[in-house]
Amino acid sequence: MDDPQKKDKSSTQLSIELSDEIADGEYANLAMIAHSSEEFIIDFVRVMPGRPNARVKSRIILTPNHAKRLLRALDENIRRFERSNGPIEERGGFDQVIQFGSGNVGQA
Repeated sequence: MDDPQKKDKSSTQLSIELSDEIADGEYANLAMIAHSSEEFIIDFVRVMPGRPNARVKSRIILTPNHAKRLLRALDENIRRFERSNGPIEERGGFDQVIQFGSGNVGQA
């Protein structure tokens, strides 16, 4: 018989819970990215037409390793999307550099 305590740790499954509040999501049409030597910070922002102020809807802080994994995963998912739906048209949008309060520069 298998001893449950001697199970290979690589076969352990991670159970991820998604609350109803988080499952609803937040809409963002701008992401600002900054980094330090220890972390990447991504602020997801909602910019509304005709309003002078925009609000950060969510901030995600990642280690450099996780940021690189996110980049690869997003790239792969965009490739799959475009294979199924055709190329995503890149329109003008924000092409400006935005200054963060701490002096770090983010690109939007």
